[in-house]
Amino acid sequence: SMGMTLRQTGALLQALGATAALNLDGGGSSALALRDLATGAVRIVNTPSDPVERPVGNAMAVLSTCTAR
Repeated sequence: SMGMTLRQTGALLQALGATAALNLDGGGSSALALRDLATGAVRIVNTPSDPVERPVGNAMAVLSTCTAR
């Protein structure tokens, strides 16, 4: 995907009511993965700029104990 500029991202976040935000890299090593609650499978849901997943040494994870489907 083409993505958004920092200015566009800021405008969108303000429109959504954000009062603080943090921009993370966004380069080829940036991927968004989600776990399917029904199957437990993890899949990449964005389109990183590299043709394959790039190994990285760090990550940021958001975990939830929510079981709603």
